[in-house]
Amino acid sequence: MEYSNKVQDHFVHPRNMGEIQNPDGRGKAGNAHCGDIMLMTIKVHKNKIFDIKFKTFGCAAAIATASVTTELAKGKTLEKAERIEFNDVIQALDSLPKQKMHCSALAITTLRLAISNARGESDDDMTKDSDSETCVPECNNVCVDCPKNN
Repeated sequence: MEYSNKVQDHFVHPRNMGEIQNPDGRGKAGNAHCGDIMLMTIKVHKNKIFDIKFKTFGCAAAIATASVTTELAKGKTLEKAERIEFNDVIQALDSLPKQKMHCSALAITTLRLAISNARGESDDDMTKDSDSETCVPECNNVCVDCPKNN
C-alpha cells in the first residue's frame, strides 16, 4: 500500500497527540469493522477551538487523518470546524489509498462528536453502542469493504 509523503509524515510525527485534561468537548468514535478507535478532546475559547488533541488506536492512516484533522480544526470557530469534510482531510494528506478512506470519515466523526459535546448537545462516545456492522455516519460508503456496500 502506497502512502503519500504527508501521510507518512503525520504518522511518524503526529501533531497534537495526547489528551486535554478537563476538556470543553470530548468525542470518541470507532469503526468496529476495521478496529480503529479515535478520541479527540478540545478546549474552546470565544467559540474557537484553541486547543485540540487526539489519541488513536489504529493504523498509519488513522493516526495521520486524526493528526491532520486537528491541524485543520485548530483556531477555527466551532461552526467552521464542523464544516470540515472527509475530502478536506484526504486533500490535506495528498490522498489516501481507497481502502483507507474510512479513516478520514472516522476523524471527522470524532471531531464533530467533540464539538457537539462541547455545546452540550450529545454524548461524547459513539463506540459504546456500536457493533461489528456499524460504520461511521459520514463515511458515504468510501470503504472498499464497507458492510453497507454488501
